[in-house]
Amino acid sequence: MNLKRTFGTLLTILGIVGMLYTGYGFIRQNANWREILVVGVIGVVFFSAGIGLVRNTRDEG
Repeated sequence: MNLKRTFGTLLTILGIVGMLYTGYGFIRQNANWREILVVGVIGVVFFSAGIGLVRNTRDEG
């Protein structure tokens, strides 16, 4: 497996975890809305970057 593809998968998983945490905090109506907002934005950035890496990396061999 390619290193870029592995890193893309890791970023995607971290993005999903960040978005799930954001959803959980939003549903629980957490008072610390800045933390939820930052984690959500970072989760979306990680998720989109990971998907882009996985999609644009070609398998060699």
